[in-house]
Amino acid sequence: MTNPLQLMCTQQIIEQFAPEQHNLLNILHALQDNHPQNYLTEQALDDTARYLGLPKSSVYGVATYYTMFSLVPRGRYIVRVCTSVVCELHKAGRVIGSLENMLGITTGETTPDGMFTLELSECLGQCQDAPSVMVNEKVYNNLDDNRLAEIIHQIRGSQKTANR
Repeated sequence: MTNPLQLMCTQQIIEQFAPEQHNLLNILHALQDNHPQNYLTEQALDDTARYLGLPKSSVYGVATYYTMFSLVPRGRYIVRVCTSVVCELHKAGRVIGSLENMLGITTGETTPDGMFTLELSECLGQCQDAPSVMVNEKVYNNLDDNRLAEIIHQIRGSQKTANR
């Protein structure tokens, strides 16, 4: 059963866009960004398809094609490690290992507190400053273990302050 309050919020988000097919990606991004677990629900896909007059399979196909979308719950902060050739040459593997150790999860998992999800990204377009990581919309470059620890500590600290 769908939560009527969530449905209303979903509908409000969708209706911010004209009911035209070219708005599909923007609608999906808005829905995912506004979900507390950073993912697209089955209901969100259904509502989007209905609003745009598209078959659900078309909306689902787009949502599963792009790696920036998820159909499963994720953490509040999505940590994407660039795995392009340039980042690999600049030790992206070490960055992944360090983050897995710091967060206590492996790639593709979410921390038990729901704060972080660790993912891989094909390219973040930051080759000049590799290796790179994107946390939600912010990109961090020239990473080493100390800088990674600082970033994770800063995010955790900001969340403790926000929850007071």
